[in-house]
Amino acid sequence: MPPATSHLLSAIVLTSTILPSALGSQVAVKEWTFKGLDIPSIGLGLWNSKDKDATRAVEYAFDAGYSHVDSAAAYGNEDFVGKALQSSDTPSRHKYWVTSKLWNTDHRPGRVAPALKKTLADLSIPYLDLYLMHWPVAFLPDTEPGRTIVDQDTDIVMTWRAMEDLVRANLTRYIGVSNFSPRQLDTILKDCHICPYAHEFETHPYLQQQEFVDWHGEHGIKVIAYSPLANMNPTYKSKYPKLDPIVEDPFWKDMASRKNVTAAQAVLGWGIQRGTVVIPKSVHEKYIFENLASVNVTFSKAEMGEIAAQDKRSRFNNPSKDWGVELFEGLDDGYNRFFVEEL
Repeated sequence: MPPATSHLLSAIVLTSTILPSALGSQVAVKEWTFKGLDIPSIGLGLWNSKDKDATRAVEYAFDAGYSHVDSAAAYGNEDFVGKALQSSDTPSRHKYWVTSKLWNTDHRPGRVAPALKKTLADLSIPYLDLYLMHWPVAFLPDTEPGRTIVDQDTDIVMTWRAMEDLVRANLTRYIGVSNFSPRQLDTILKDCHICPYAHEFETHPYLQQQEFVDWHGEHGIKVIAYSPLANMNPTYKSKYPKLDPIVEDPFWKDMASRKNVTAAQAVLGWGIQRGTVVIPKSVHEKYIFENLASVNVTFSKAEMGEIAAQDKRSRFNNPSKDWGVELFEGLDDGYNRFFVEEL
């Protein structure tokens, strides 16, 4: 074990467990259990945080008391995030959680480990806490800029096998998935030796997906909610323009007033109370500090029922058409051929 990561695996236990699959059958899975930091309930999202803004955002987050940052190779800013992580003011590595993600062009098994090693070099850290398969879609590598071609010869199980080796090599403590459908998650669970620790996907009051969230909780898979503030990301400006920005939604303004908090704090507090890990994105010091206070917001059972009634089933991030693939099968505002054929 390399010296830089010798403290990483204080204990490993390999157990065999029978779990129901995502589509109802039972599968035997093996699970690696690590002692150490568990994923904090709130983290700093870094999507669309550009260059020095990303560096400053991480610095603000540590100053505020965060111990969790959510990154990805595709965000194009990991070297700037690394500048903050290597600062002398940053906590010791074992005291904070870092997630990153494998991009679609690196799904071929021989490209997986080099991709993670580049992420680690950019972030200036010796290991990740969590490495996710960013999307259940493989792209051909080395295509001309701006051109996307789906790699039909590389499937998600092949990629997952290579990701399992990253845990064995002590390059990451855990592995997981992102943006998977139930069927795709079922495919991984049927064949995994080291099974998903977490699933990161879009969920917020406008896209609650409560049944899907609950299923993960019942089976010990953490849910990381990206875009937990729904349509506040400028990237989503043109999607469902008739929907109010969630912090301007009269329901949430009223709910926040009842709690004497901001609308954003109320929305994030709901996400935490329902058991998801929220990763709001901001580069503004004020909002980064304010968002952290959401951990103290709580709701009654009746209020949780009111919020459930506000579900719009509206998904803001869906590149299916651009990529020519069928994503989010069977989920709200996703591809639903499977369920249509059953009717």
